[in-house]
Amino acid sequence: MKDTPLSNCERDFLLRAIEEKKRLDGRQTYDYRRIKITFGTDYGCCFVDLGKTRVMAQVSCELVAPKENRPNEGIMFFNIELSPMASPAFEQGRQSELSVKLNRQLERCLRNSKCIDTESLCVVSGKTVWQIRVDIHMLNNDGNLMDASSIAAITALCHFRRPDVGIQGEEVTVYSPEERDPIPLSIYHMPISVSFSFFQQGTYLLVDPCEREERVMDGLLMIAMNKHREICSIQSSGGIMLLKEQVMRCSKIASVKVSEITELISKALLNDKAARKAGGRCGFAESMPQERITALKTEETPMEMKDVTERANDIIQKAEAPPPAVSSPVVPVPGVGQVGQQNTWGLEEEDEEDEEEDGEEQKETVAKMEEDQHEMEDRGAGDVVEISDSEEEEVVILHPEIPGKAENTGSGSHQQGAATSQKRQKK
Repeated sequence: MKDTPLSNCERDFLLRAIEEKKRLDGRQTYDYRRIKITFGTDYGCCFVDLGKTRVMAQVSCELVAPKENRPNEGIMFFNIELSPMASPAFEQGRQSELSVKLNRQLERCLRNSKCIDTESLCVVSGKTVWQIRVDIHMLNNDGNLMDASSIAAITALCHFRRPDVGIQGEEVTVYSPEERDPIPLSIYHMPISVSFSFFQQGTYLLVDPCEREERVMDGLLMIAMNKHREICSIQSSGGIMLLKEQVMRCSKIASVKVSEITELISKALLNDKAARKAGGRCGFAESMPQERITALKTEETPMEMKDVTERANDIIQKAEAPPPAVSSPVVPVPGVGQVGQQNTWGLEEEDEEDEEEDGEEQKETVAKMEEDQHEMEDRGAGDVVEISDSEEEEVVILHPEIPGKAENTGSGSHQQGAATSQKRQKK
């Protein structure tokens, strides 16, 4: 995946700000971003934060056969991995031009400068030597990867401890850290790379460019130097012509920055050594406290604490008295519990509706009973009304015939009703 190019508006804005000696993050021309150095749990693991650029370096070792042309020297190997996690422009499993460039510059800075005593890595001359491997992983890319990589690599090498070995004849025994204390590497000096970016054909100069400034720069100059002001390597890229005065000016600035960074590395190593000796937490254990929530931390806001008691008393006096509260729970209806002041909203209306419905039903029932009673009185005492008590038969009510209408309807119906009545009386 290719990186998204800057728009013309962004490019013009950055160049105009550089002309006015202003930077996006508020730094001055020769200011470095904030550098933070932390160590892992094991020896040789180092994290370096250069602003938002984050790099991890891990040092490991193994016994291998030496090179034929250098039988008495150990081997130094450097590997820089540009992970897609650091930037969407990096591709996994594929070496880009940037990774090759960083690898070569790091080898010139650390291996060709002879900062490490490779002869001390020899175990058996011509047969067995130590191979020191430095793996550098880019965790986040915000510009100036070379400076962050060089700081992380040299700090990890100073922090690393190799196992002790014993030789009996041709047999080599490697002792564990529990049997013998690991041995640090012999480091003569600490070369550190300092990057300078040039704009408008070398007219303007910036130290420690960020990612957006690298996109609009015309050229880059990287100077690797130690605190003794010895230049270990120097490389220019971008195709711009630099004058002698510009290079000398950059070397003077680099000497000051290298001295400050070297002092910072020394303090970080001493603090880690003291923490490990005291048995306290170090590395990842220090940054991950147990049983503590760190995701929802808030910064403390400064507050004026003068005359707090007087203000509190004034507020209490001016405040209104609180409403009375019921101490015991109130149960307005079955299945409902309430603590505090009773709230009958909605319950009174339901009770009234239920009472109205019950009253209407009672009125209807009474009216119906009165109508039935009047009908029974009108029918007279001679009417025959029988209700069966049998559970098998249905309830039958025989309505008596009116004497005037019975004669007109004929004798058949009168006889049929009488027969049915006699039959039910026999039962």
